[in-house]
Amino acid sequence: MAPSRARRLCALALWALLLALAAPLQAEPLTPLRSVALPALPADTLIGAAQLDGATIAIAADGAWRLDPGASQWRALRSDAATAPRSIAGDGSRAFALSADGAVARLQADAQRLQALALPALPEAVRNATAAWTADTFYLAGLGADGAPRLYQRPLADDRAAWTAAPAWTEAGAPRSLLSQTKSLFLVLADPAGGGDRLLRWTPGQPAWRDAGRVPGQVPAGAGRATGQAHLLMPVQPTAHAPARLMTYQTITAAWAELPGAQVPADALATAAWPDGLAWARADGAGRVQFAAAQIQSSKLRLHWLDWVVIVVYLAGMIGIGLYFYLREKRGNTDSFFVGGRSIPFWAAGISLYAANTSSISFIAIPAKAFETNWQYMANNIIAVFGLVFVAIWVVPLLRRLDLMSVFSYLETRFHPAIRMLASALCVFVQIGSRMSVILFLPALAIATITGISVFWSVLLMGGFTIVYTAMGGMKAVIWTDFVQVIVKMGGAIFAIGFMIWGLRGGFGQFWSTAMAEGKMHTFDFSFDLTKATVWGFVFLVLFEVVLTFPKDQVLMQRTLSTKSDKEAGRSIWAFAAIMIPGGIVFYTIGTAMFVYYREHPERMNPLLPIDATFPMFIAAELPVGVTGLIIAGIFAAAMATLSGIMNSVATLISVDFYEKLHKGHTPQQSVRFAEWMTVVVGLIGIGAALLLSKFDIHSLFDVSIELAGLLGGGFAGAYTLGMFTRRANWQGVAIGIGASIVLTLGIWTLRAVHPYYYLAISIALCIAIGYVASLFFPAPTQSLDGLTIYRDRRSSAPSGPLLPQAGEGAASSDRL
Repeated sequence: MAPSRARRLCALALWALLLALAAPLQAEPLTPLRSVALPALPADTLIGAAQLDGATIAIAADGAWRLDPGASQWRALRSDAATAPRSIAGDGSRAFALSADGAVARLQADAQRLQALALPALPEAVRNATAAWTADTFYLAGLGADGAPRLYQRPLADDRAAWTAAPAWTEAGAPRSLLSQTKSLFLVLADPAGGGDRLLRWTPGQPAWRDAGRVPGQVPAGAGRATGQAHLLMPVQPTAHAPARLMTYQTITAAWAELPGAQVPADALATAAWPDGLAWARADGAGRVQFAAAQIQSSKLRLHWLDWVVIVVYLAGMIGIGLYFYLREKRGNTDSFFVGGRSIPFWAAGISLYAANTSSISFIAIPAKAFETNWQYMANNIIAVFGLVFVAIWVVPLLRRLDLMSVFSYLETRFHPAIRMLASALCVFVQIGSRMSVILFLPALAIATITGISVFWSVLLMGGFTIVYTAMGGMKAVIWTDFVQVIVKMGGAIFAIGFMIWGLRGGFGQFWSTAMAEGKMHTFDFSFDLTKATVWGFVFLVLFEVVLTFPKDQVLMQRTLSTKSDKEAGRSIWAFAAIMIPGGIVFYTIGTAMFVYYREHPERMNPLLPIDATFPMFIAAELPVGVTGLIIAGIFAAAMATLSGIMNSVATLISVDFYEKLHKGHTPQQSVRFAEWMTVVVGLIGIGAALLLSKFDIHSLFDVSIELAGLLGGGFAGAYTLGMFTRRANWQGVAIGIGASIVLTLGIWTLRAVHPYYYLAISIALCIAIGYVASLFFPAPTQSLDGLTIYRDRRSSAPSGPLLPQAGEGAASSDRL
């Protein structure tokens, strides 16, 4: 009886735990409002107000006032406006005055004066005018003299540019408010029958507006603002004369949520954007206008001590693996440190390849992309598998048979030592200066935004622990920690998916039906629109960014070079390809599950955060104690897997391509010791670069890292293509091709003729074409190319001897170089 009762109690406890996990705090909004009292305005009434260059500007029929941050009273301004406007439109930084007939003036203010700079006249008078603007275009919506809808647009930066017509909506009703968010315009349209307003959406470039659902009430004229990257904040009145609730509209999930803590009075005269919120004004009947505001409260979600225990255990485990291999290996030769003694099983190398290829940026950005759009970028993973098949058959076995440690040794043997040195130096620069710093900083920024762990400490934790286990254990530690890290991050990701689906009222059925109805799993786009993520675009990118660049990627190639043979190296690529699709499905499913989850629980979103912070926010706010720590450890794992590979690979390049060539009397032990110290130095430089990155605009610097990779790396990828797939290419022609491709790509970069994402492909294509043609003007290579191209000499099917010197062979081998 006792065992039976114990089992029943355990079952009940398990069910209670599951119910607790399945009941997120959907009744508690994640971001309540805080009311803010503001000084009263000495005026009888008010036309409108707006935030302008950090100050609040209020305009009445008989004057204008300015309220600076922290000021206790309003200051009167001189105004040069000939007539009082009907309303004011503002977004928190800029403001425009709209007249009764739709005429528009740009507002500018200093400490003493308010100016209204008239914009060109509209083609016709427009009533019920409301305005919004994107980064570069101003839009005005209203009704023409015939009562038909009108939408006009003009460049935002050019005050002299004329208005042009844009597609207008066709639904009946007067426009109440026009807002801009997520590269789209949102129009609140009054219901002619007096019911709840309608919300319409239009994305510039599309032919027509589409329905975005009903507003749960009525929005006051001209009210509302955009917040974050995917929310609208609007006062919504349940009935015409009731106080307005402040509600958010999520532009991706199309879900409404009420924010508690403040309401806009029914007799409010005007509303305006306020830092992280909304301000409003109402007459008090005593000759003054009372102002108040509400701010969204976004508190950081601190980690529980149990989460910290999980993170510490994970980090200690990584150090343990590094220490294990440090004590086990004798460090007598460079093979062990650089390529794991060439004893790594193909399946472990394949998993390590996947870990290195899936950084923490992917762990955060892929779910965010699937949450925002669909699975179209998953097509890139599927097409990349076919590219990897080619790499597994033709590229990797060829290089593995040469027993390389640095992939750039191939360029010396096939062409010239100078090409090897320059290519290796540029690779070191790009890996440390752009890739490593971004991989460290971006996840640290996302975690700091949500959990309160500072960017400084996140960067130090990830970078410092990675330095220790990589320097101690070498390539074996890198590969086997990668294996553990894949388990950690994939296990956490799968748990997060299950938790979100479990938290839905309709479970998996609701998840599936919603995802299908909204097209969230749409994957293949076979159109020829180059502005979209199409199958043909991915074919082009895979050809240039997977097939042709794989040979020069030391971080990935070093893992294949650690296998036992050329056949095992090829199998490691097959294993990598086999993981790519299911791995991609897991991360894209996270984004789809977040879409369904937050559509049902919109109150659990933070309207101030960027889209990329959606998954970290879910981790910190929704998951149980301990599991949050596990998945943050997974984000750390994703970053550390890539970082460890970069540290070891860059240390290998510095040691093999520079130290062993320039220091003639080295011993194998000295090479290993030098590489260990270089691992530490590279890691510290990467940490410093990441911390420096935090001082600048992250978006622009991330774009620069992409541009650097294309501008400086494409030519050398073309050199591998010429070397491996042609017999006629020689070092003179390849040198000309590399130089010409870099110069011409820099010219294209100067003209900004194409998107930076295409620089790499353009550079590779230019190097191949120019390098091959230039080679025809010089003598053909006279040395044996057996084993250096995909072709084989008729006399032999394999290299007759070691074509390349081995690292750590001492002065004699260095002399042969």
